[in-house]
Amino acid sequence: MSTEETIRDIVIRIVRCEGKEITHSTTWDDMRADSLDVVQVLSALEDTFDIEISDEQAKGLNSFGDLVEHVEDCLKEA
Repeated sequence: MSTEETIRDIVIRIVRCEGKEITHSTTWDDMRADSLDVVQVLSALEDTFDIEISDEQAKGLNSFGDLVEHVEDCLKEA
């Protein structure tokens, strides 16, 4: 499973947005995610990929594509 597929699975499980197409431009608002959903997704990403996402970084993660790019960048740096 690719990094993007893993992230997509986490988002779908937590935000409960099954059946909706998630693209790189899909935003939290598009997914109808609330702030708790976002925190839970970020926490799950940190645990799954053994990375840290600061509050400052989290503010810039507004779309699914932002999430994928950030996680992939973190994994490259590790």
